[in-house]
Parts: sequence; C-alpha cells; structure tokens
Amino acid sequence: MAVLLKRLLQSARHPAASGRPTGRREASLGTDPGAVVRVRFAPSPTGFLHLGGLRTALYNYIFAKKHQGSFILRLEDTDQTRLVPGAVENIEDMLEWAGIPPDESPRRGGPVGPYQQSQRLELYARATEALLESGAAYPCFCSPQRLELLKKEALRNHQTPRYDNRCRNLSQGQVAQKLAQGPKPAIRFRLEGEAPAFQDLVYGWNRHEVANVEGDPVILKSDGFPTYHLACVVDDHHMGISHVLRGSEWLVSTSKHLLLYQALGWQPPRFAHLPLLLNRDGSKLSKRQGDIFLEHFAAADFLPDALLDIITNCGSGFAENQMGRTLPELITQFDLTRVTCHSALLDLEKLPEFNRLHLCRLVSSETQRRQLVGKLQALVEETFGDQIQDREVLAPAYMERIILLRQGHICRLQDLVSPAYSYLWTRPAVGRAQLGALSEKVDVIAKRVLGLLEGPDTSFTQDMLNSKLKKVSEGLEGTKHSTVMRVLRVALSGQLGPPVAEMMVSLGMREVRERIQKVLSS
Repeated sequence: MAVLLKRLLQSARHPAASGRPTGRREASLGTDPGAVVRVRFAPSPTGFLHLGGLRTALYNYIFAKKHQGSFILRLEDTDQTRLVPGAVENIEDMLEWAGIPPDESPRRGGPVGPYQQSQRLELYARATEALLESGAAYPCFCSPQRLELLKKEALRNHQTPRYDNRCRNLSQGQVAQKLAQGPKPAIRFRLEGEAPAFQDLVYGWNRHEVANVEGDPVILKSDGFPTYHLACVVDDHHMGISHVLRGSEWLVSTSKHLLLYQALGWQPPRFAHLPLLLNRDGSKLSKRQGDIFLEHFAAADFLPDALLDIITNCGSGFAENQMGRTLPELITQFDLTRVTCHSALLDLEKLPEFNRLHLCRLVSSETQRRQLVGKLQALVEETFGDQIQDREVLAPAYMERIILLRQGHICRLQDLVSPAYSYLWTRPAVGRAQLGALSEKVDVIAKRVLGLLEGPDTSFTQDMLNSKLKKVSEGLEGTKHSTVMRVLRVALSGQLGPPVAEMMVSLGMREVRERIQKVLSS
C-alpha cells in the first residue's frame, strides 16, 4: 500500500493526458487449440467443504483430466474477518478423501504459488498500480459511514444500492490534499464504456452493462487486500488458467472481470458457469444444513464414489443419466457442451442406494474386498469390544464370508455393526424361560435341528436349509412352522427379525451348533 500511495502522489503531481483508461482492447475469448488446459477450484475458507463446493471442484477436476490438464486448488482468503479455523486444512483434506486431489495447492505447492491469496498481495498491488497509472482506477476516500448512508438511502427509495462515484472526478490537487491528511484510500475501478460480449460455454452469448446498474467497484481495500473481482482476474492470469468453471452466481460479474482484463491488457480465459445445486424442493443448499458438509458423509461411512455419482447424476454434462458411475467413467463420459442451464435438484434420500451400488462394486474386487475386511474388523472391535465371546469372528475368512453374503442387502459397511446384525459378532443372552414362552417343545426343536446338522455334509445353502427346516417342523405334531422358526430365530440372535436360514449360513454350522447346545444346557 505504501508503494501505491507513492504512485497516487506522483499521479496527483503529474496528471495523465486523459482521465480515462488507455490501451483497452476488445476482449477475445478464443484459446489456442494446442494450449494446456488449466482449471482451478477457488473456495473461500469461510467454512468447511460442502456438497455444492464438491460439485464445482469435481466438474473442474473431470474437465481437466479429460483434456490431460491440471486441476489447481487456490484459496481465496482475502476476507480475513470471516475465516473459519481449520477450513483451509479441511478443504484439501476432503478433496483428497473424495479422490479428486489437486495437482497444485497450498499443501502440494507448484510452479505458480503461493496458492493462498493472502500470500499474493504484491501481485495485486502491482496490478492496481498499473490501473492507477493508466487512469483505469482511482482512490476513494469515502468513509464507511458515508457508504452506509448511501445504502440506506437507496433502500428507503426502493432502489438497488450503488456507489455514486463521488471520488471518480477528484482533481489531482484534491487527491494530494486528502492523501496528506492521512487516511488510506480504497482503490476503485472505473466502469466505463460498453461491456464486452462473451460466449459462456454453458449459457451462450452474454453481456451485462454493469456501468448502467453499478457504481465503480472497490478492487483494493484500504488494508491492502484485494476484493474478489481483482484477485480472481490477477490470479487466473498469473496462474495460466485456461478455463474458469464456477457457479452461475458469478455470471453477471463476468463482464466486470472482462473489463479488468481489457484494462490490464491480458487475454481472458474461457468461461463456463455451472447451474446451482439445490435441495430436492428447489431451495438453496445452506451451510446451516449440517448434513451437507463432506466430513459428515465421511464420518457416516458413505463412499466417496457414491457422493461423486449422486451429485453428477442429478445434473447434466453426460449423454445418459445412469447410476453407478465411477470416477474414471465420469472423466471419460463428461462433455461440457452437455451441461445445461437448469439447476440440479439433489435428493439425498437416494444416497444410500447409490452407496449400495458402489459398495457391491468394491466387494466384487478381491483387492478392494480385502480392504473392506480390514475396515470391518476395526468397526467390530470398536463397536463390540469386550462383548465378543469368540475372537474367531474377527478372522478374515469369517469377515469376508459375511461381506459376500450381505452385499446387496446393506448400504454401508457400517450397517453390519448395527443392532440388527449384532448376532454376527456376539452371542445372545437368551434364557430357557424366554424360549419356553414361545413353545413348550424347545428341547425337541433344538435336538432335531442339531440332528440335522450332524450329517456328513453340512455345507448348506439357504434354500437347502429352508427345505430341511420345513421337514423338521412337519415332524412336530401340533407345532406350526412359524413357531419353530421363531424359537430358532431368538435362540440364534436374540431377535425376532433375521431369517433363520440366512443367519445359519452367515454364522456357520459350528457356531449354530454351539448356540443351540447352549439352549439345551441352560
């Protein structure tokens, strides 16, 4: 800021030949077909990463990877008053968890760093100095109190608040006098001339005559920090960004950014504004919704691929709307020209089904299945701990059998340690009195089922067991098959829900015998 003040004083003593910017040229959005694709995800660390941010990051990532380009994470932390502790780390942690890590970032570094705007202030100062020198920018000495009064007056008159450009026409003498009095000015950009038209890769041709509806915007605050408009233009230029894929809320600001590109004599990138991701009812995603943050889904044991799948499935950019796509398939199938202007409605109630599909895919891979076994072992130990009577339930072979048998029935691996499946890991505390209340023939039922399991071949399928159990019931005069099933169900699990044959196959015949023998000895 000290350098800028010196420049302002020099400008006041030696006024430019024209008060208007010089050297502005018509913006061209064409890119060299041979140019390297470089895109960026540029969130503000004013909160943790949520689904809306993940979707923007994902579209940037798959566009870059489809064109053998680079995906850059840049943190826009110039509003120091709104920073949330831990947000910087969370954003990059969650991108890595989701399987879309940046190629360049604050953590990874890269050739055009630093990757946090608060560490790039010299670049913004130099750009501002160039704009002041050409007359495209000017100092503003208006106090916050005056700006607030302007805003209140406009609202009282049912008008859109805008700066009245009061400081635009200060003489050089007035500028020098105000600088001598001490207050550090903000720097504003002159919105003059016709805004250039541009072809958005999603919304088509656009032009917003910002000078007719807005006052001159602040580009550098009095504390030396830039506003978004200057910072994104300077950074995209110096980082060699070829395509800007960002939310549609920035579409109306693009003409303003193109005017800045013109004033600085820089070639702008191509722009593609992505339609909003909304709740199923059409309302906006809000950070106040605790369940939209990625760490919530990670803690709830949802798979990253399921999240990537559902947030692309509800939108556009693909020839077909299908479930179960993996990240490599998203990259292959993505077509930016197929992204429409319509908002995407996200129905999170469907997420468990998306997760079930991706969990089944992992189970079908031997390598991935081994990883699932390790995760399940940790979940069982954490959930049941000292309640486990037989440590054999932690054996990889048993774990793998359970995963293979229950695939398609569970949506998350974590479901296997829910109360409904506790019988897989702990033996139920069931007394004779509890079973006797169900049937007077508990001993007979138990002995006949044990006899069924004593044959030379005890490798039963569920269908085989159902058939054999039906015959056991038929041999018990006066006892319904449903009663026999209820007795066995409670004896094996302590619950009334799980199907008996399914439980027997899951537990294995040795464990089934032990649990039934316990009934006879109690």
